[in-house]
Amino acid sequence: MIELRHIIKSYPLGKELLTVVKGVSLTIEAGEFVAIMGPSGSGKSTLMNIIGLLDTPSDGSYLLEGKEVGSLLENEQADVRSRRIGFVFQSFNLLPRMSAVRQVMQPLLYQGTHRIQAEERSVSALQSVGLGERMNHKPNELSGGQQQRVAIARALVTNPALILADEPTGALDSRTGQEVMAILTELNRLGKTIVMVTHEPKVAVFAHRTIHIQDGLIQTISS
Repeated sequence: MIELRHIIKSYPLGKELLTVVKGVSLTIEAGEFVAIMGPSGSGKSTLMNIIGLLDTPSDGSYLLEGKEVGSLLENEQADVRSRRIGFVFQSFNLLPRMSAVRQVMQPLLYQGTHRIQAEERSVSALQSVGLGERMNHKPNELSGGQQQRVAIARALVTNPALILADEPTGALDSRTGQEVMAILTELNRLGKTIVMVTHEPKVAVFAHRTIHIQDGLIQTISS
């Protein structure tokens, strides 16, 4: 599914370069559930952004499903991102005045899916995460856990091969966080590849493998 070959990411810092990811090589198989952990500033979020095609490597090669994607043009990356990758963020990233079903419809409408079909698929996605009775509610009418379920439904609705979850339980209490992790675990059981950034060991235990990053390099990989 994912093959990173000596990925380097640097940013200009005055007259010098700040290298955040320092030659990471990594393979993630289709159907795996992988957690990435590391202290603040370790490079884990930058690595996640590269995997999600939200950022491009300064050097190295990134293959997604066997295709080199790290060097694609921005519009080509956007197309791959919209069709093959689903995102779940800590802050939910929901639009405040939009109902749950309309939130979930947005990726499909962006792809050009007919509105009626987009709504049908969005309703189905919300039902799959237990929000069939809350689909017409706006974010301020939903709990934090329900908002994260909307975000998961939005990530699922395009039927992506890969789901990236960035601190998916970070804004939730322990019980609600466990419920969200149960959903991600079930999605993985159904065949979705999941890569998750987390700083919580009790969340990382849901993954098949945990990759520990520090100072831009992989330190250990545990299972």
